[in-house]
Amino acid sequence: MKSLKILLPKSQPTNPNPQPSMLRDRRLLLLLAAGSLTTMAGGVVAPVLPEVVQQLQLNPVLAGNLVSMHCLTIALFSPFLGILADRFSRLKVLVPSLILYAIFGVAGALMSNFWPLLATRALLGAASGGIAAASLGLLGSLYEEPERSQAIGYATSTLTLTGILFPLLGGWVGASHWQFAFYLYAVGLPLALLALFFLPEKQQQPGKGLALDGKQLSALLKRSQTLRLLLTLSLASGIMYAFLIYVPQYLKQTLAAGTVVNGIVLASTAIGAALISALGSSRISQKWGLDRAIALGFGLMAAMLVAIAQLDTLSAIVPAAVFFGVGFGLALPSLYAALANLAPSTMRSSLLAAGTGAGFLGQFLSPVFLGPVLGAGGITAVFYAAAIVAMVAGLLLVAPSR
Repeated sequence: MKSLKILLPKSQPTNPNPQPSMLRDRRLLLLLAAGSLTTMAGGVVAPVLPEVVQQLQLNPVLAGNLVSMHCLTIALFSPFLGILADRFSRLKVLVPSLILYAIFGVAGALMSNFWPLLATRALLGAASGGIAAASLGLLGSLYEEPERSQAIGYATSTLTLTGILFPLLGGWVGASHWQFAFYLYAVGLPLALLALFFLPEKQQQPGKGLALDGKQLSALLKRSQTLRLLLTLSLASGIMYAFLIYVPQYLKQTLAAGTVVNGIVLASTAIGAALISALGSSRISQKWGLDRAIALGFGLMAAMLVAIAQLDTLSAIVPAAVFFGVGFGLALPSLYAALANLAPSTMRSSLLAAGTGAGFLGQFLSPVFLGPVLGAGGITAVFYAAAIVAMVAGLLLVAPSR
């Protein structure tokens, strides 16, 4: 018996001064903007969720699914739409997905009952899955190494930045009325028009050796280390989404907070995650190892969840939210790095895509499992339950295994 040890990847040379021509490439900027819409899907709605529940008189136990429903359909539709994008045309998947994203997103503002609103959220997620699959495929086809790695780095930074921006934007726009936050999804229409004119793609060549790769990928996915990392990644995303869903409700109960305060607290979490990802996670992983870095991140998340359940002032909750984000920002990138280390380069994208699907599945299941906890024990019981899950997830990475 031995503990799960995860090796750090070999350091790669980086260019501290990216090519100016790449930074001015409008195709890159357009793909970054389109890809960020997957973050927007839940980010602009979470701060106004308490107002949606109150004004539409929704069941609070079920209402959390409105923020997470798109995660399930992203997980379900991304692989299928990715196959269509590779087989036919990435642009022919991206443009309709952007249009449908705008239509289904704005349609949520017109719904007055839970189930029709939930249906629009599910369809929004399906469109988001097409955007994610096609934009990443186009990003990879536009550049060769090392520019391709640099472009992916820009994409990661953009998602972190929009994770801070969209909760603030949703809280600010939704302060007048919750429906206004849903109108932000209309940005998909001009992006679709710009993509149609500015993203001509190269001819796609059919892949070779797909049957062999499929067998190898299947064997890789069945490995105990892979399954453990996928499960842990799913739990990490589920815990983060529990924070995103239930902290605004806690703030409303405890502080009578509005949408702007909700957006500030959620953005504080994203700031903590961005800071540790940029400044500290790599150093901690190199010094302690990925497995211990992940466990540390989960431990910090658990501690902050317990702390927030005891706090009743905004001046104390905001620092706790920042440190919760630090824990998440330490755990999640380390999990993806560990997952990438298990696969050869020819299967790395496929395995990371499986990790993305596991993460979105965890986000969807979060309110499904924690909703009954809310009904039985109240909002503080949700925080304690999520803290227990965080501790268990951290132990998965240091527990003995064959």
